Amino acid sequence: MVNNFPEEKREHKLELLRRKEEEESVSLISKKYKIPYQNLSTVAIEIDAIKILSEDRARRGEMVVFQTSGKRLKIGVRSPDKEETSAVLKGLERDRYTYELFLVSRHSLEHAWGFYKKVPTMEETETGTVQVSHERLEALRKELVALGDIKERVKGAFYAKTTEELEIILAGALSVEASDVHLEPHADSVRLRFRMDGVLHDIIEIPIKIYMLMLSRIKLVSELKLNVHDRAQDGRFTIKTGGAEIEVRTSVLPGPAGENIVLRVLNPKTIGVSFSNLGMQPWTVATMESELKKPNGMILTTGPTGSGKTTTLYAFIQKIISQEIKIITIEDPIEYHIVGLEQTQVDAEKGYDFANGLRSIVRQDPDIILVGEIRDFDTAETAMHAALTGHLVFSTLHTNDAAGTIPRLLDLGVQPAIIAPAINAALAQRLVRRLCNECKIKQHLTASQTQEMKKALAAFPKVTTVPDEKSWTVFQTPKKSCGSCSGIGYKGRIGIFEIILIDERIEALILKRPAETEIKKEAATQGQTTMRQDGLLKVLAGITDLAELERVIGT
Repeated sequence: MVNNFPEEKREHKLELLRRKEEEESVSLISKKYKIPYQNLSTVAIEIDAIKILSEDRARRGEMVVFQTSGKRLKIGVRSPDKEETSAVLKGLERDRYTYELFLVSRHSLEHAWGFYKKVPTMEETETGTVQVSHERLEALRKELVALGDIKERVKGAFYAKTTEELEIILAGALSVEASDVHLEPHADSVRLRFRMDGVLHDIIEIPIKIYMLMLSRIKLVSELKLNVHDRAQDGRFTIKTGGAEIEVRTSVLPGPAGENIVLRVLNPKTIGVSFSNLGMQPWTVATMESELKKPNGMILTTGPTGSGKTTTLYAFIQKIISQEIKIITIEDPIEYHIVGLEQTQVDAEKGYDFANGLRSIVRQDPDIILVGEIRDFDTAETAMHAALTGHLVFSTLHTNDAAGTIPRLLDLGVQPAIIAPAINAALAQRLVRRLCNECKIKQHLTASQTQEMKKALAAFPKVTTVPDEKSWTVFQTPKKSCGSCSGIGYKGRIGIFEIILIDERIEALILKRPAETEIKKEAATQGQTTMRQDGLLKVLAGITDLAELERVIGT
């Protein structure tokens, strides 16, 4: 048997000598071009940098982008005089990149081009758009069932690829139906948290170095300025996967330890709630159906940020939309694109604010107008004039309850003589978390809790169907929750509501500029449940629990 080892060793040594000679030759030529020499086998090749040029463009130009810091690139080239190389460099300049050139050998380029095999399936197809393989996203969703799964996968991607790290975080957020992703820098690390059903949950601590790379990536796809670190910036990008498009709204805020990032995930399915599935009691549904049939006037939904006001308004729209009516919206920003609506977005810099936009919309002959939010006197007054001139107007207002709607409008400067005839109904709401049906356990009320419940039920309006004590099904979260709810004990949310109708008695009261307590007293005669009463009915039905109701409404 012939031993070929000595021959192989000689070939290996010759190959090493040839590479050494090639590198030395390129090093000498670099002095002629006055471009620094670089051996790419000895430096870190960044996947995010590699992706900036397609493999085809890189090979045709005999070049490679091997490192990046925002829009500043480090590029290895075989020959800066090559026509294809010059064409690619001019293209990068048009895309507002700046770069530093390095002369590299053919072997260096082959080594760097090998990293194209490691480019993940998530690709930036254009600024403001992120393309994610539908198969990849579905695979991750099946894998990332609980918060612990997300933690392990994010941790496993440390020091790998920034795009893959971001892909896992976004897929994880979609999998557990998180509404927001928070990245919060501290002295030694960055805290990653998801807001799920209105409550924040810690996921993992991310190393500062990884976070800085992720920050650049998020800014890039969100069309934010990479070199601005001392002021707030807002942007957005779209996740395209299969036939679905999911908008992500980006907010970057400077802080003492770095820039805080919040990604608001605007998943279209979150507003796909039908009118009947909002969580309204039957008598509330009947009341609102009657109000929606009116040809003019205003319906206001009130509550703090994140209480589901926009979802309710869109449910109203879906209930009444038809080919026979024209619906125009003015929003800031347009969060969900709905087929069949004429949607416009506020642009204050161009003079298109809520008040000016509303004046223009009225001239478009709409039947229904949706105003994203009433923030000031001009918007409030213009919207109410529209309600008085034959339009049905929907909008939102920030108040604690339905009775607070009138004092808030008066505080904005709107005259009582306009408020009284313009508003049809004020609807206040909150969102409470649903108990997980897989792991919730029966709760045995104490004697004092039972007495308090009976006392509360005795005060319910007559229209309410109050369950008999024998039919009470009160539940609570277990000490150890299941995987279906990611170990939280709750899964999903449902609305609790209260309505005040602006009838003749309330109208007369408004003209006297009443206090909130006076409105509440008069509204009680209308026979509608308050938010707390609505919440108690959902507790007795086993939908939520007392602890959650107290967290949202208070004691």
